[in-house]
Amino acid sequence: MPMKSDQPRSRRVAVAGATGLIGSQLVQGLCRDPEVTAVHALARRAPGFTHPKLHMLAVDFSVPITLPPLDEMYLALGTTIKVAGSQAAMRAIDVDANLALARAARAAGATRLGLISAMGANAASPVFYNRIKGELEQALAGLGFEALVIARPSLLRGDRAALGQHTRSGEIWGERLNDLLRPLIPRQWQAIAAADVAAALAQTVPTASGRVLLTSGAMQGAAQRSADTDSPA
Repeated sequence: MPMKSDQPRSRRVAVAGATGLIGSQLVQGLCRDPEVTAVHALARRAPGFTHPKLHMLAVDFSVPITLPPLDEMYLALGTTIKVAGSQAAMRAIDVDANLALARAARAAGATRLGLISAMGANAASPVFYNRIKGELEQALAGLGFEALVIARPSLLRGDRAALGQHTRSGEIWGERLNDLLRPLIPRQWQAIAAADVAAALAQTVPTASGRVLLTSGAMQGAAQRSADTDSPA
């Protein structure tokens, strides 16, 4: 029988949308992971912190990209129609750019992929936002990754203004209503912290097999569970 190695795993990862609400949380968490040796942050501007493992890759998502050798890819890239300006421009980012980056990651050797999708993702949905999220999920499933982990969060909690992002009025009002009615709202539909989504994805991708779906309810509290696990006994 082969001997089990006591050597720690050495993982090289990339995060697209690295300066976004969830992407920035992913980058910080992966930098803290002792198994991760390199974190490549793909964004148009540098993340708001530095770390010895962190490597900035300034990219134009509208042109082809070649990535360094990778083991895992995390897709946290997305926009809104208000910011993009049209459905076509939004699709170019939420579907086309993510798909191109996933293909580049496969070419760079990545075997595991984590995706930030949406709770209502469905390629057959009459709602444009849900439909393109579902279309992306379907397209990624055909790229041959050993593991595809899809996180489908509900309404997100987080400080977009602090990241230099446009605030989303739907999130603001939804969060206020959520706080008011939280005891009556099923866990699956409750607003979820971006840190919980990032932690759940980062915990699952390294050991997953096949297609794994992370529901919003299951991801609630993931950041605290991760902190408790990492704390010394």
